Amino acid sequence: MRLKTSLLKEPKHKELVSCVGWTTADELYSCSDDHQIMKWNLLTSETTQVVKLPDDIYPIDLHWFPRSVGGKKQSYAESFVLTSSDGKFHLISKSGRLEKSVEAHCGAVLAGRWNYEGTALVTVGEDGQVKIWSKSGMLRSTLAQQGTPVYSVAWGPDSEKVLYTSGKQLTIKPLQPNAKVLQWKAHDGLILKIDWNSVNDLILSAGEDCKYKVWDSYGRILYSSQPHEYPITSVAWAMDGELFAIGSFHTLRLCDKTGWSYALEKPNTGSIFNIAWSIDGTQLAGACGNGHVIFAHVVEQRWEWKNFEVTLIKRRTMEVRNVVNDAVDLLEFRDRVIKASLNYGHLVVSTSLQCYVFSTKNWNTPIIFDLKEGTVSLILQAERHFLLTDGGGLYLYSYEGRLISSPKFPGMRTDVLNAQTVSLSNDTLAIKDKADGKVIYIFEALSGKPLGDGRPLTHTTEIVEIALDQKGLTSERKVVFIDKNRDLHITSVKRFGKEQKIVKIGTMVHTLAWNDTSNILCGIQDTRFTVWYYPNTVYVDKDLLPKTLYEKDASEFSKNPQIVHFVGNQITIRRADGSLIHLNISPYPAILHEYVSSSKWEDAVRLCRFVKDQTMWACLAAMAVANKDMATAEIAYASIGEIDKVQFINFIKDLPSKESRMAHILLFSGNTQEAETLLLQTGLIYQAIQVNINLYNWDRALELAVKHKTHVDTVLAYRQKFLEDFGKKETNKRFLQYAEGLEVDWNKIKAKIEMEIAKERERAATAASPALCKMGQT
Repeated sequence: MRLKTSLLKEPKHKELVSCVGWTTADELYSCSDDHQIMKWNLLTSETTQVVKLPDDIYPIDLHWFPRSVGGKKQSYAESFVLTSSDGKFHLISKSGRLEKSVEAHCGAVLAGRWNYEGTALVTVGEDGQVKIWSKSGMLRSTLAQQGTPVYSVAWGPDSEKVLYTSGKQLTIKPLQPNAKVLQWKAHDGLILKIDWNSVNDLILSAGEDCKYKVWDSYGRILYSSQPHEYPITSVAWAMDGELFAIGSFHTLRLCDKTGWSYALEKPNTGSIFNIAWSIDGTQLAGACGNGHVIFAHVVEQRWEWKNFEVTLIKRRTMEVRNVVNDAVDLLEFRDRVIKASLNYGHLVVSTSLQCYVFSTKNWNTPIIFDLKEGTVSLILQAERHFLLTDGGGLYLYSYEGRLISSPKFPGMRTDVLNAQTVSLSNDTLAIKDKADGKVIYIFEALSGKPLGDGRPLTHTTEIVEIALDQKGLTSERKVVFIDKNRDLHITSVKRFGKEQKIVKIGTMVHTLAWNDTSNILCGIQDTRFTVWYYPNTVYVDKDLLPKTLYEKDASEFSKNPQIVHFVGNQITIRRADGSLIHLNISPYPAILHEYVSSSKWEDAVRLCRFVKDQTMWACLAAMAVANKDMATAEIAYASIGEIDKVQFINFIKDLPSKESRMAHILLFSGNTQEAETLLLQTGLIYQAIQVNINLYNWDRALELAVKHKTHVDTVLAYRQKFLEDFGKKETNKRFLQYAEGLEVDWNKIKAKIEMEIAKERERAATAASPALCKMGQT
């Protein structure tokens, strides 16, 4: 990826350009110390003067009023705020009419920014004050006062906090009066520019120490650049939070959100005082010290999938290369390319007006459909369909170009969604709520309606990243998520009135990815690269989970690596310096998943015997129990030396009735409540009581016995024997109450138990005989 820059031969402004701002994707306004506001039309390459400001107004900063206000999205901005050196800010219409001038600060107003809803304006000045104003320019509050000038300001993603500079320090101050203020030393020199992205929640800062830095919203450093030759005078995030640009003297640099640099340009511009990204994120403009306005387009973006490599070589042209046979195809588009995604055998490309869907089998005949909104901010693909998000909503399309559904939820803000907060599978869509970071909304992909009972999934702490598994049955769909503490959790998306069971399966997890063809999960936890070959093990046999993992040292990936892809048995990881590392894992677990999904248990056992790996046997054991194939489970557990579990499986196999076997399989997986419910529903009261006795749930065992008026003496006898074994006396009032005047006769109790077992056998035989009769008739 690189920047393709363009400069006019002669500058249109006579003095330095202080600020620039886009109205649409092709129209830019620039302000200069020559008091002119110029309009640049990129389609016609025309430059016109909008207005000449009075001679005492020297513009410093410009910010357009937000395009989407109150749910209505305008195609272009209507007015902007201009701050100036005379201590005022000016509200100016698109046509150049001065609507209002407001005395704001003593000394120059160094920056002004609208919040995302357009309901408030923040200004900062040389007098060290941070002020909040209403939409019409009325002072609401003075948020902060300090002894040094505030050079730059930015709103937090939720418009509830303000970030501003204080000399070498950065300060985040919430609008609530008594909320905690966060302040930290960020640079060794004066901080000149900052920006805070609403999608990824990351902060950029740049200063006179000639460095730029990336921070998270808690003030933790994620990246610090090497010192440049000159102070860095401008920084700006692209809208989608994937890229940012920095400007310095004769320098323009394009960087990834993690900090490493894609491209460095050395244009003849003087210092670049201000950078603005276009609304679609395909180009940027810079305000230059020598009177020029520099334009730069992002080109040579690259997408890879299996043996295909797609490169954006021009704004409207892509090159597809098949690395197996070196075949090259050129794809031409009518409008400029804004977003693209290559996965699951399809290339999805959105331009400013249309969406193109190409199959990797045929590049000549794409499916084309028109877009409702121009600017697509995110494309997510699953095997059967893909998701587009734009300012208007979420749209799920099939690869034939048919609109499947358009999910909605209360307070939905599509402009802040990214690949970490949205996940798509063949039947499910999961979205993290921006307003409440602990909530995940889960939708049926085909209908767009909330899944199950309609309640969202709620965690105890804020969620950072979510991911749905891609394969298997809808009823077994799992979602994993990383929370603020960097703990990795897994839970089922299907819940029918039951409280969801969220299980922690990893700690200090920085990045994760599901495999595209089987439900294998990989992630980097702390200093180890980990693969969970069968994450569902936690619901089957939690003790077995460590045996189903593959781990290796992750120190070679350096600090803050990101998993880019997990396709087949190859994992691609991007290091902090931008370099890619390819890892291969064993292909056998994926083959095992395939056999199990097709119920080929004999083939699965044969594969494990061939591979002779404990991890494979552990995975097979968990898969067999999950699918209630106890014969295979017995072989697998025996192979990993879990003799106690083999004995329990043999005990289950010898149980007379199907219901009892099912209940004990549930017990095996730790689902005590479900096992008891199943036994009670099928009338096996004694077995339900015995289960609680075996688990030493004495109160529950007695409660069931009293409720169903049976086996009270059995419970008391076992309780008495338990206390005698440990040399203790009875202290429980309920047990003392029922034990009064009761003689424990073990012969009687054993006879009763034998009767219950005989009854159960008889019942099982009765249930089996009609089936046998039917078979005889056929």
